[in-house]
Amino acid sequence: MTDVLQVLSEQGDIDNSLIPDLTEERMVELYRQMLTVRQLDTRMLNLQRQGRIGFYGTCKGQEAATVGSGAAVGPDDWVFPALREGGVLLLRGFDLDKYTAQLVGCALDPTHGRQMPCHFSSAEHNYVSLSSVIGTQINQAMGVGWAMKIKGDKNVCLGYMGDGATSSTDFHAALTFAAVHKVPTVFVCQNNQFAISVPFSKQTASNGIAIKAHAYGMPGVAVDGNDVLAVYKATQDAVARARAGDGPTLIEAITYRIEGHSSSDDASRYRDDAEVEMWKKRDPIERFRRYLTAAGLVDDSVVEEIATKVKNDVDAAIKAAEASPMPSVETIFTDVYAEMPAHLREQRDQTLNESGGGENEGAFPL
Repeated sequence: MTDVLQVLSEQGDIDNSLIPDLTEERMVELYRQMLTVRQLDTRMLNLQRQGRIGFYGTCKGQEAATVGSGAAVGPDDWVFPALREGGVLLLRGFDLDKYTAQLVGCALDPTHGRQMPCHFSSAEHNYVSLSSVIGTQINQAMGVGWAMKIKGDKNVCLGYMGDGATSSTDFHAALTFAAVHKVPTVFVCQNNQFAISVPFSKQTASNGIAIKAHAYGMPGVAVDGNDVLAVYKATQDAVARARAGDGPTLIEAITYRIEGHSSSDDASRYRDDAEVEMWKKRDPIERFRRYLTAAGLVDDSVVEEIATKVKNDVDAAIKAAEASPMPSVETIFTDVYAEMPAHLREQRDQTLNESGGGENEGAFPL
């Protein structure tokens, strides 16, 4: 394996020569965002088990890889997520109430309940819908990056994948094309050691993912994915390189998925509990908290205040989503055409007449 970039040790000690250019306020904000992702995961998995939402995929253990990379791009850059990058959308200013509403599928959901939970999207925030199909977003991120280059934009595209996606043909096609044409796309692989039940040792015979970049003709950076500052620095450097016209970079964030692949998965069937416990001791949130405390940026009272605020905000968002009615029947016909054609207007009017019309009157009558 190539050298692994690390800024914070597992004990929370810092290498001052590698610390990224972040204000103290921004560092505390990154901690708050990581804690928000953890709180959302805890609550939403419980809601799924109670039958109040249909599906959920947690980010537990991967908060540093998600938040650290997402924080390194600007609001005009584009993001193509995989499964565990919902926190990046929140970083980009997406409303927590709408985020929770997407999981519930209510009238507050900007996508009107059309997508399964966790499949967030927001054109306003340059965040393209998550795809459950493995690897598709890699080519899409490359394509948008190529379009940026053709148009002369100075924006960058961030394309995420899991370790399993690196075995797909889309990975090969995207990295080949991106390197040849020097597109401004940064590829981020969250190597969480399992592609559902397939361990990383069965995924590739190479010494990691980052090393693969060299064969394609681009830099490859392996980074401690449980070190939020290292992930931020690696992504920040790659983004600067892309924005300067020097082409793509492949980042491998080495981390671990603490929970199952999704709420439909029983991870105890294919991995050892001792391994999970070992990685729990490398908790990225606790590691960052130790550093922030030692640096005098937070104390116990501030940590408690942040945790309480995060919990209250998530509780309020869940309450608002569950109090919201179902999406209006009329939304079945919207967002298909810029201007609704006659045949669709006819179908809409007929449906509304049969259902009784009205706003948010409930689900489509069967």
